[in-house]
Amino acid sequence: MTARKLPSLHALRAFEAAARHRSFTLAAQELHVTQGAVSHQIKALEEQLGRPLFDRLPNQLRLTRPGQAYLAALSEAFDRIERATALLDATRLGQRLAISSSPNFSAKWLVPRLADFTRLHPTLELRAEQDERQVNFVREDIDAAIRYGIGPWPGLSCVRLADEFMLPVCAPSQAGALTPQALAQGTLLHIHDRQAWTDWLAPHGVPAPATAHLPGIVFNHDSAAIDAAILGQGIVLARWSLVTQALREGRLIAPFPPGAQLEQAYWLVCPEQRAGEENISVFLTWLQRCFADDRELLKELSGA
Repeated sequence: MTARKLPSLHALRAFEAAARHRSFTLAAQELHVTQGAVSHQIKALEEQLGRPLFDRLPNQLRLTRPGQAYLAALSEAFDRIERATALLDATRLGQRLAISSSPNFSAKWLVPRLADFTRLHPTLELRAEQDERQVNFVREDIDAAIRYGIGPWPGLSCVRLADEFMLPVCAPSQAGALTPQALAQGTLLHIHDRQAWTDWLAPHGVPAPATAHLPGIVFNHDSAAIDAAILGQGIVLARWSLVTQALREGRLIAPFPPGAQLEQAYWLVCPEQRAGEENISVFLTWLQRCFADDRELLKELSGA
């Protein structure tokens, strides 16, 4: 087998650092070497490649077009090496799991249940991160993510966890003799805009013109609107999964049945090559049990 023809790793690290900082001096500080050493390594790399990687201007270091392309490829390669090293460390430690979910899901579904997970798996070091963005498993030190959307997604192992519905909920003190017509005149809590309530009320006999300017507060986060409902500030049309814990604890009630199933659902996603790892499998099993409990609660509320 022919040996790989690769440049010096020291030279590659010097180039990548200098390209990020646009400075030989800052690259040298990061790598704990002299500026002359960085300059020498990059010059040797350019000679080996047969083309300049930087335009060395007065008081400015600028990547050439080949340098830009080389940096992009090297950055991805270094990310993969870093990720592979982290995976080996995790395998050596054996008891580490980093998961990512949206702030809304984390606050309203995951965090209230984590005590149960840690009780069942006390030796597993769990790190829970919250982020609105979809995880980049190559660049980020995340093992698995709980994703809400229309899956599955190519290149990932995707396990559907739960269907989703919209459900009107409010504090027990706000229930009274609610009807859809009364709702349109009361305090509604909206998420992002008023369209969801408009769509829900129309099939219940409240015509669209009457809902064009629905009263109530508009929130930009589900969790804030749900908290307002728990505090008795109105009734919110919320995603079912985000209110299951509050319904179970009696802090919210559901005066109306859930709407039709949404196209979006919750999924556990991870890199395909990692789907069978023990810690991810343990977490998946626990998620599936919890969502099964939620489905039983939904049956109870629906009278099924």
